[in-house]
Amino acid sequence: MRLTRPILALSGAALVFALAGCGSGATATKPAVPQTATGSLEHLAAEVKCAPNMQTDADEIRQAICKNSDGKFVLATFATDRGQREWINGAKDYGGHYLVGRKWVAVGETSTMNALRTRLGGDIEEGTDHSGHGSDEPSAGASHPSH
Repeated sequence: MRLTRPILALSGAALVFALAGCGSGATATKPAVPQTATGSLEHLAAEVKCAPNMQTDADEIRQAICKNSDGKFVLATFATDRGQREWINGAKDYGGHYLVGRKWVAVGETSTMNALRTRLGGDIEEGTDHSGHGSDEPSAGASHPSH
C-alpha cells in the first residue's frame, strides 16, 4: 500500500507535465508572427531576401516584383495609409492574396504570403476572384492601381 501512493503521485505529476507539454506544443507548431515590419520598399525586400524589380516609382506608391525562395510576389509601399487602403480596395476586386502591413502590401500565392508573414508580420486579406478560374498567381489587377 505504501508503494501505491508514491507511484500514483508520480503518475499524477507525469500526467500534469505531459498535459502542460501538449498545451505548449500546440502553439509551438503554429508559425510565430513577428511585429509588423516597417520601412522602405528596399528595406522590406531585404528582410525577405529579394532583389526588387521596380515597376512603379512615384510619390504616392512604389511597387516592385520580387522573387525569393518562397515564391514570386508584388511588393508595394505607400505614402499614406489612405492611399494604401484605396489601392487594396481596388486591387481586391481582381482576386489575390494580400499580406498587409503599415503602408505596405505584398500580393501573391497563399503559401508565399504565409511564408512572408513569418518574417514581415502583417495581416492576410483575400481578394474576390470573379474570373471563374482558380489561378493562384499574383493578380494582374494587383499591379494596376496607382491612385
